[in-house]
Amino acid sequence: MLENLHVKNLALIDEQEITFTRGLNILTGETGAGKSIVLGSIHLALGAKADKDSIRSGADYALIELVFSLNDIQKKQMEEMEIPLEEDGTLLLQRKIMPGKSICRINGETVSVSQLKELSGCLMDMYGQHEHQTLLKPLAYGKMLDQYIGSKALECKEALKEELRQYQELKQQLDEQDMDEEMRKRQADLLSFEVNEIEAASLQKGEDEELEKQYQKLVHAMRIQEAVTGAYAMTGYEEEESAGNVLGRAMRELKSVQKLDEELDVLGGQLTEIDSLLNDFNRALSEYSDSLNFEEEEFAAVEERLNLINHLKSKYGNTVADILTSYEQKQEKLEQLGNYELYLEQLKKQIEDKKQHILEICKILSGLRKEAAEPLSRKLKAAMIDLNFIDVQFDIEVTSDQDHFHADGYDKIEFLISVNPGEAMRPIWQVASGGELSRIMLAFKTVFADKEDTATLIFDEIDTGISGKTAWKVSEKMGQLSRDKQIICITHLPQIAAMADTHFLIEKSVKENRTVTDLTKLSEEGSLRELARLLGSEEVSEAAISNAKEMKITAQKAKEQTT
Repeated sequence: MLENLHVKNLALIDEQEITFTRGLNILTGETGAGKSIVLGSIHLALGAKADKDSIRSGADYALIELVFSLNDIQKKQMEEMEIPLEEDGTLLLQRKIMPGKSICRINGETVSVSQLKELSGCLMDMYGQHEHQTLLKPLAYGKMLDQYIGSKALECKEALKEELRQYQELKQQLDEQDMDEEMRKRQADLLSFEVNEIEAASLQKGEDEELEKQYQKLVHAMRIQEAVTGAYAMTGYEEEESAGNVLGRAMRELKSVQKLDEELDVLGGQLTEIDSLLNDFNRALSEYSDSLNFEEEEFAAVEERLNLINHLKSKYGNTVADILTSYEQKQEKLEQLGNYELYLEQLKKQIEDKKQHILEICKILSGLRKEAAEPLSRKLKAAMIDLNFIDVQFDIEVTSDQDHFHADGYDKIEFLISVNPGEAMRPIWQVASGGELSRIMLAFKTVFADKEDTATLIFDEIDTGISGKTAWKVSEKMGQLSRDKQIICITHLPQIAAMADTHFLIEKSVKENRTVTDLTKLSEEGSLRELARLLGSEEVSEAAISNAKEMKITAQKAKEQTT
């Protein structure tokens, strides 16, 4: 869940810090007080587009920090994304916005904005007017239904994605076979030449690397020979001042006094070992020198072979292994052209077989959807009734079309609804109003609560277009949802604010001739006074406070009934 929000130099905010709690966190305030800035700061911290106008006038930068405590599922997701965690399992997101650039960090490590965006879906679900609009997009309905089905639908779609990839590759191969007899002959002649050219070279894997080593050795043979000959002379026994002779004299000198002190026996033995090692080295160096015999014919043969291989590389691949792979592919293509009609027949059969396999997966996915549609419709209808849709009718229609399949199957999914008695059910996108859409989406969130891994839901003015009894129903549903999720909600309605577990007030004021937005966690008394204001009281009178208390009591009873 989101534990803490720290904002500095952002728009009207000088510096503010909020510590959120579990359950329902309510943010209220006058219109224009800066509520959107608070949620906007969370958006920015999670990778939303930022510009220099976000920075408070007179400041060099804006800073937003979020602290999350993670559940086990989220910790596993962080591990899969290779994101470091603190020892206590917390996650600190930090974004510093400056003119022309921003710096993003996760637990102190610099990351990109795209990484923040990828992370955001694991941490929270932000829900506002934009999210309402998903109910107006029929393409989103399949995703919602598949989310309800769970892992079985996901497995089908992953399998379908791979099968479609292979299907498209086969179809592309078939499309590329559109050639007449003369074109096939020209292509066969070219392939035959290329196959023969590679065959004639009799290439061996790794041959080019060995030849290159041999070539370098031959090119530098004279220089190597001079160095080896000099080293042999210095370490041998033929010259007076060579290491072997000097070591021999040292051994004789030491041996002449070894009897005088037993400790010299050990030192003498060590010197004998050194002489033995030097002798072995000198012999090995001599053998290496003998192998350096430079032959013009050998050099010419190696150079010619390398030139041939490099010529083939320029045409067929960067390595001998690549050339041999190209050879196999060209052989296969040549055989296909030689049996062209049979090849086309086999390719068409592969395409048809792949299509049938795709249709089988689509059928399984469609069956899962049709099976899940009825219970999901029933749960959503019940949730909508709880939100004061009195005579609502709701159904999920799954229509299959085998002639049009894609990565999401071959189903067309429609959400049908009627909110007025006697009216036929019609697609949501045709009939639902703004206020109805917000309640319908809340119904979805309630039903899907146990299907989502995100522990935090943020609602920006869920109360759009509602009031009275409907507002109480929405409030009760928010309270129900907050039993298992952390909810952060901006609202103008006292019915929803009364349900708060933690209540924050957002206010705009003038300090030192500058406008600032402040955020305050309200006490019980402060919350009652704010509720009185939301109830429309210009002055916070005893009567207004009494009404606020009654509203709080009503909200508490509603909570207890849903527990």
